[in-house]
Amino acid sequence: MILVRYLTTLLAMAGSIAVAWSQVSYSDILSAQNTPGDWLTYSGTYNSWRHTTLSDIRPENVHKLAVAWMFQPPASQDRFEATPLVKDGWMYFSAQSNRVFALDARSGRQIWSYVRRLPGSMNLCCGRVNRGLAILGDKLFLATIDAHVVALDAKTGRVMWEVKAADYQKGYTFTGAPLVVKDKVIVGVTGGEYGARGFIDAYFAESGKPAWRFHTIPGPGEPGNETWAGDSWKTGGAPAWLTGSFDPELNLLYWGIGNPGPDHWIADRKGDNLYSNSVVALDPDQGRLTWYFQFTPNDAHDYDSTLIPVLLDADYAGQARKLLAVANRNGFFYLLDRTSGEFLRAKQLTRVTWAKGIDKTGRPIPNPEAVPTATGIDVCPGVLGATNWMSPSFSPVTNLFYLTLHEACRRHFGLPQEFEEGQSFWGGAHQKIPGSPEWGALRAVDPLTGETQWEFRYPHTAFAGVLSTSTGMVFSGDGDGNFFAAEGRSGEILWHLPTGGSICASPMSFAVDGRQHISVASQNALITFALPKDR
Repeated sequence: MILVRYLTTLLAMAGSIAVAWSQVSYSDILSAQNTPGDWLTYSGTYNSWRHTTLSDIRPENVHKLAVAWMFQPPASQDRFEATPLVKDGWMYFSAQSNRVFALDARSGRQIWSYVRRLPGSMNLCCGRVNRGLAILGDKLFLATIDAHVVALDAKTGRVMWEVKAADYQKGYTFTGAPLVVKDKVIVGVTGGEYGARGFIDAYFAESGKPAWRFHTIPGPGEPGNETWAGDSWKTGGAPAWLTGSFDPELNLLYWGIGNPGPDHWIADRKGDNLYSNSVVALDPDQGRLTWYFQFTPNDAHDYDSTLIPVLLDADYAGQARKLLAVANRNGFFYLLDRTSGEFLRAKQLTRVTWAKGIDKTGRPIPNPEAVPTATGIDVCPGVLGATNWMSPSFSPVTNLFYLTLHEACRRHFGLPQEFEEGQSFWGGAHQKIPGSPEWGALRAVDPLTGETQWEFRYPHTAFAGVLSTSTGMVFSGDGDGNFFAAEGRSGEILWHLPTGGSICASPMSFAVDGRQHISVASQNALITFALPKDR
């Protein structure tokens, strides 16, 4: 059952939104870095820098930053993980359990809301999560936790089309924000912990008709299928549950791929298990594979490589290169040539015991003593990874890459498991190591070398993403609810505010009425900050 509620009060009819509603064109998204008042994709721009060129908020006045408004919808219990979109003062925000809200970005006032009612019971890995939306023309796109893709009228919330992508009862779900490229809406599926065969889908934005599907595990007769022993490819996972990046000049779409299934028991899926734990470069028009790079072959530790690829253009080793940087869950920072997928460099980020290093081709040198067993083996990084789904940021002002980091090892267990459709397919388990410290950090890394420039530690692991600004600052948060600004070159904390809830989302920035704002989700509220009007 679809429920749509509209705000139809006389106030709204009279125009409580002072700025006019307008459509979003593909050229708007292409030129997003030139219109910093809007935020039109999950990562802000196709290169996934999560960087704002707005400059009102500066190191010398950030101490004046205060809450401008908060939005907390009713019956909100689970934490929010989404990044809002903003176009011309209209904000669009998604929450758990297939809910979408349109807000006045000036005040946080709700304009309309939508909810797609979920089935009574669902087997889910990690909650009824939704991390964001996509927008094109007059349509707003939601990928739902029950594996549908829905187009809403961005002005009213009315359903314009809906497509069933897969069967949620078989473990398929969507948790990530779609990405619009040209006339298509692209989304990657979740379900690796259920043995669901992963895919990336493209739909025509206007009609919802399927455009193409790229299976992240090759089928029989396709290159790469031989990297799966027997029929293990059928239940191999390899989901694509975060949002990708796009290079319009090369016409290449870059998407990170998750872990193979079962997660910890590898005896029944011998081989590299392509394209799990890889980044794939696809032709966005046809969905054809151009190149791939695999970070963790035959993964036994749940090191999803769904991390967001960050696209850079820089001189590397005396040559102008188109680069792709990934801070990987497996404990290494990678730099690739994004034209060809050529491996350039890897640098260790955290303590690593599962591998002895990375060879000159970029392939890890595995530690045979780190394979999970029935009695358990201590492995670093643990199942949380050196980093995870929280978004990184790149600043062209400081030329630094910023990420939230985990230093946490775990005890991994590997056990044989029969596959049962729609049921968890871990092939083992994991647990904390008694007495082993776990902490998080905001870290600044030189993307060309992987060398750490500075680090600000948290007492616990954290899941907040990062936003960098043209004024040389970075914004992030921690699991204790602190939202803060740091000086981008030194890491000095310039301002912070306790929000009262764990921050497990990535901040963004927009402007309305010429005034810069910064928004971030904290627990089950969306909080927006701005400088006083009389600053």
